[in-house]
Amino acid sequence: MDFSLNEDQRAFQSTARQFAREAMMPLARDWDEGEVFPVETLREAAALGFGGIYVKEDVGGSALTRLDAAVIFEELAQGCTSTAAYISIHNMVAWMIDTYGSEAARARFLPKLCTMEHFASYCLTEPGAGSDAASLTTKARRDGDFYVLDGAKAFISGGGVSDVYAVMTRTGEAGPRGISCIIVEKGTPGLSFGAREKKLGWKSQPTAMVMFENCRVPVENLIGSEGQGFRIAMAGLDGGRLNIAACSLGGAQFCLDRTIDYMKERRQFGSRIADFQALQFRVADFATEIDAARLLLHRAAVAVGDKEPAATRLAAQAKRLATDAGFNVVNGCLQLHGGYGYLRDHPIERVLRDVRVHQILEGTNEVMRMIIGRAMLGN
Repeated sequence: MDFSLNEDQRAFQSTARQFAREAMMPLARDWDEGEVFPVETLREAAALGFGGIYVKEDVGGSALTRLDAAVIFEELAQGCTSTAAYISIHNMVAWMIDTYGSEAARARFLPKLCTMEHFASYCLTEPGAGSDAASLTTKARRDGDFYVLDGAKAFISGGGVSDVYAVMTRTGEAGPRGISCIIVEKGTPGLSFGAREKKLGWKSQPTAMVMFENCRVPVENLIGSEGQGFRIAMAGLDGGRLNIAACSLGGAQFCLDRTIDYMKERRQFGSRIADFQALQFRVADFATEIDAARLLLHRAAVAVGDKEPAATRLAAQAKRLATDAGFNVVNGCLQLHGGYGYLRDHPIERVLRDVRVHQILEGTNEVMRMIIGRAMLGN
């Protein structure tokens, strides 16, 4: 076991850190306040290789590992947690097309996704199918050389803005075996979007319903084979869980670093609050939780990349631990800032709002416990 990053990984980390601090951090508050989707900044990130992190090089990807991605997303999240999370979702769709798509689909979609000339959305959740994703009801019936889609997807990041939608839709029997993955392109007749959702956080990325009414899509937009969609969606989520865990840790580390600086300056009762042992203990716990979650995340990233038998369980464990610890650390840092932490003049309240949803999406943490428990007990 080697717990140090190699030379290449340190280079990726440094590049992501510099980009986060120079291109994202100074603008994150404005993006949040104005609900701005930062298109140009995203394309600048893609120019550094972050639009297709683990997509093969022949279509413009960076061909990096899951561990590389975890390192990158932790750094990007320190610049803007919400925007980093959208980059994760975009990468998840690109990976699904790269891994399961035909050569024609790879050549058609991936070059523009890797540059982020086009943006991508992952469409699994429905109004009546959240944690029970296999019960989805969006349907695609075959009509000659087309699939005709009818149904709706909920809580879709990039909804209305993205150019490419990876849609999990029912082409066969009830349950997971009847689900397929079909790419629907923006502008396709029958594709429409709901109003932009008003959210607690993640305001730099739009979220909306995605609706299909007699939406005709060419059969060549099928990713993988019919009936393989649920497996593709779950494989994508293994990686997505790693990235969202990394984003939680990045947000937590950002807040902890700022809190330590604040504690060294803030004085009460004639002393720096950094000198109060009770508060030192809190910082010690925060640092320990972040480091422990990071180690588990890196272990899980290697397992997912190597397709180890326990990869799905480890990804669920890492997501559960990192997103819970991340929120708790950010919340604790806000507390140590007192009233100042509650003000929008300071970034901690924004990070708090952004990381809260990480305990819900990519599978709720209750579902993560279910996945872990079933794997441990053989159910």
